Amino acid sequence: MITKTIDENSISVIPEDSDDLLNLRRIIKERDKVIGDTTRVLKQDKDYSRPDKGERIKVRIALTVEKISLDDVLDRLRVGGTISESSNEAVPHGSHHSFILKVNDGITISKKKWSPIEKNLLESSNNQIGFILVAVDTADCGIARLRGTHLEFLPNLYSGSGGKRYKTNFNIEKFFEQIQKAISTIFKKGDSVIIFGPGETKKKCANFLTKSQKYNIQVVEGIDSGGEDGIYTFTKSQTMKEIMSDSNLAKASSIIDEVMLLANKKSKKFTMGFNETFYANQMGAVESLVFSDKAIQEDNEQKMVDFLNDAESKGVKIYSVDSTTDIGLRVTGLGGLVSLLRYAIES
Repeated sequence: MITKTIDENSISVIPEDSDDLLNLRRIIKERDKVIGDTTRVLKQDKDYSRPDKGERIKVRIALTVEKISLDDVLDRLRVGGTISESSNEAVPHGSHHSFILKVNDGITISKKKWSPIEKNLLESSNNQIGFILVAVDTADCGIARLRGTHLEFLPNLYSGSGGKRYKTNFNIEKFFEQIQKAISTIFKKGDSVIIFGPGETKKKCANFLTKSQKYNIQVVEGIDSGGEDGIYTFTKSQTMKEIMSDSNLAKASSIIDEVMLLANKKSKKFTMGFNETFYANQMGAVESLVFSDKAIQEDNEQKMVDFLNDAESKGVKIYSVDSTTDIGLRVTGLGGLVSLLRYAIES
C-alpha cells in the first residue's frame, strides 16, 4: 500500500493488491471521512432536454462513511455514505454516494484519531517484500508476482521450440527477451526474481536477465516443472519456505503445516473454524492465525472484521490467504480460519 501522511488526521492511500483492500476494510470505520475522485450524473436543466438524460462529470467529494463492505470477495471495496464536501456546487451536500475502490485507486482517509492498530495495518502493507517467480523450460515459461500471500499471474509464454526430434533454427535468446519484457510489466523496485524449472534453461535465462537488467536474481534447484504448474509446485515446496522465510506466504504455510501436525497428534493447541478461534481469542490464547477469503465471504463480514481487529490488538500475528495459492485452498478446506495457540484450552 502506498501511503502519504497529509496531517495528523488524514492519510492518502493507494492499495496495490487485494490484501491492501482487506486492510482498508479493517481501517475505515463509520463516521470517518473518505475523500476521492468519482463521477456523478447531473440532470440537464435546459429547454427541450430529456428528463431521463444527464451529463456525467468528474467531481472530488468527501463522504462521511455510513457503510463499508467488501464487494466480490476481496477484489473491490464499497464505501457508502453522505456527501459532506464536493468540488462542484451542483453536487448537493447530504446526498448519498458510494466509492467503489479497486487496486491502484487512490483515496484520502480522515479520522478524528488514528488507533495504533490502524496505523500498524498501513505500515505492515508497506513492509511486504515482492517476488517475481519464473518457472522456465525450453518450451514454456510461467511468471507470477508474489506479494504478501497473493499471486498475480501473467499468461504463459511459449518458445515455439520444436523439441529434440526436429531440427530447427530455434533461438533461445529470443524467448528470454520475451520473458524479460513480461517481467518488466510487473516488476517493482525492491522485488527479487526467483528462477526455477527443469534442466539448465533456468541458469541460461538467469544469465541473460543479469546481462540485460540489474535484477536481484536467485536460481533454485529441485523444481522440475515449467509454466504455471511450476509456479504452483514451487509455492508448495520446502524450498520456498527456506529461501522466502520472511515472506507472509512462507509464514502462513508453516502455520498450516504445524496445525496439521498438531491435529495428527490430537493436540489441543490449535483451532479450526470461526467459533473455535473466536473462543480461543477471548481467552487470550491465540498466538497466530491464518484466514481465507471464504471466511469473510461466508460469515458475517463486520463480525469477522471486528474479530480480526480485536485479535490484532492482543498481539496475534494475522495472515490472509486467497484462492490464488494452494495454501488458500487448504485453509478454506479447514473451515476458512485456523490458529496456533499459546497453550491448550478446553472447548
